[in-house]
Amino acid sequence: MSQQTNSINPALRDFDQLPDSAHVRLPAVKALYACSPASVWRGVKQGRIPKPHKLSPRTACWNVGELRQALAISK
Repeated sequence: MSQQTNSINPALRDFDQLPDSAHVRLPAVKALYACSPASVWRGVKQGRIPKPHKLSPRTACWNVGELRQALAISK
């Protein structure tokens, strides 16, 4: 592996290969938006980041297709 590959955040390494129907957890969303967990939740509250889907009372995940749409709009 090259050094550049090693420096890619593991949460983002395969994001482009995921189908739109896939789901990712908070570390991937933090990496996509380059922000802290608190900023992710603040962005959700303000409508800049899509709302997560609840898997259980303490587990949330984001739909990859929804994240891609939100990122395309924010460019």
